[in-house]
Amino acid sequence: MARVLTPRAEDFPRWYQDLIAKAQLADNGPVRGSMVIRPAGYAIWERMQAEMDARIKATGAENAYFPLFIPESYLKREAEHVEGFSPELAVVTHGGGKQLAEPVVVRPTSETVIGEFMAKWVDSYRDLPLLLNQWANVVRWELRPRLFLRTSEFLWQEGHTAHIDEADARAYARRILHDVYQDFMVGELAIPVVVGLKTSRERFAGATATYTCEGMMGDGKALQLGTSHELGQNFAKAFDITYSAKTGGVAHAWTTSWGVSTRMLGGLIMTHGDDNGLRVPPRIAPIQAYVMVVKDGEGVGEAAGKLRDALRDAGVRVALDDRTDTPFGRRAVDAELKGYPVRVEVGPRDLAAGNAVVVRRVDGSKTPVAVDDVVANVLAALDADQRALHDEALALRSSRTVEVSTLAEAIEAAATGWARLPWSAVGPQGEAEANGQGVTVRCLVRADGSVPQSEDEPDLIAILARAY
Repeated sequence: MARVLTPRAEDFPRWYQDLIAKAQLADNGPVRGSMVIRPAGYAIWERMQAEMDARIKATGAENAYFPLFIPESYLKREAEHVEGFSPELAVVTHGGGKQLAEPVVVRPTSETVIGEFMAKWVDSYRDLPLLLNQWANVVRWELRPRLFLRTSEFLWQEGHTAHIDEADARAYARRILHDVYQDFMVGELAIPVVVGLKTSRERFAGATATYTCEGMMGDGKALQLGTSHELGQNFAKAFDITYSAKTGGVAHAWTTSWGVSTRMLGGLIMTHGDDNGLRVPPRIAPIQAYVMVVKDGEGVGEAAGKLRDALRDAGVRVALDDRTDTPFGRRAVDAELKGYPVRVEVGPRDLAAGNAVVVRRVDGSKTPVAVDDVVANVLAALDADQRALHDEALALRSSRTVEVSTLAEAIEAAATGWARLPWSAVGPQGEAEANGQGVTVRCLVRADGSVPQSEDEPDLIAILARAY
């Protein structure tokens, strides 16, 4: 049978594009850099949304919605912010057939418009903390677009909060980093991430500190999967977000922002996909078990339907494929491409022996299982394969991360993976030199792996890599 995908080892970027197309996850939109997310891709995003939303709400944040259009003057009120986003802005100058009195920006992020309304809604210390989140689309004009990873329009959540003091804001930004983002990425996406502090060169425009979750992709490059920012009082002062203090007087609030996007779908593909297609971690999979009728036979369709119902009753997200007018081989290849964690194949011969065949996507194993034992077998497989995907990704990261002592060694190591070296051996000057060769400092961590507060702390470790 002719190969369906370009092998990863032969051409990783082509493999990635092939997989997205053949697994029917997304298409390029009609405007350069735009993206059409197909049902198979959007179903995974919906699962991501649901899991993330539950975690976000557990931190006390509430969902809201803010406008797509932002007055250009809002962005200019925080100078560093507008400077950082200026090259990526899409600006509307005409509406209703007339030139607008003031241009409006299609939101690249919403700190400014949300800051405007926080100033209206916060009056007293009793109104703090104000914890908001929105699920929305944003636009950042990309010069080199790539589906899911960098598109001019993408979907995300963006959280924005206001706090009574710096300590409370910092604690909340870090809570989002660990209890929401890291927990979700490791537990649901099975992607082992390194959490750390961005350097001042890499941090979010207008932030005082940016924390990040970095994952290693199948080709050894890094992908920033999510960030959480301390904004200090920069936006509070720009938008006059003040409150009457408990001890008297008026004080500016301290704010945070944080977000993850459809980029996580790209990360899932590049972390877990193989030469046969996508491998979706069972906990995030819209379809965890795919029951397939191999071919018509006495009692086959009925048995397959009963297995579907039994799996559904056991809490498994399941679908039934009884399209016997389509060759089974073609359907099996399609199921492999789409990454269904488990297939349950029901055919006349196996059924006559009282069995169905359980096929596991992670290791490719095909095991005849007594019909009465299929549900227990599938549940065990889903649990084991969630762990297996995480452990496989962790083993890859460990094998392709090296400890070095010089910047030159780090840049060389970044050709195939990640490098760890003392931040004191890099510094801002070395970081600029690495950037000139396409290598970035992904984050800084303490020697014990914890997240520092400042790049000026002693004995920090820098992680350098090429990145998407």
